[in-house]
Amino acid sequence: MKKIIQFFRESISELKKVSWPSKDEVISSTKVVVVSVFIFAAILGLVDFLLVTGIDKLFS
Repeated sequence: MKKIIQFFRESISELKKVSWPSKDEVISSTKVVVVSVFIFAAILGLVDFLLVTGIDKLFS
């Protein structure tokens, strides 16, 4: 039981040393991720559409 308590105390101590991002940095990073996901989804959707269309024309 002492090791578990020591683990949590050390974890809390280490978390106090972390340099947490500000709210503005988190919002900015989230926007970048969301926009990137939509761009890659659009590109992959287009590639998928083109491949399916090409394969359909090839075998029909």
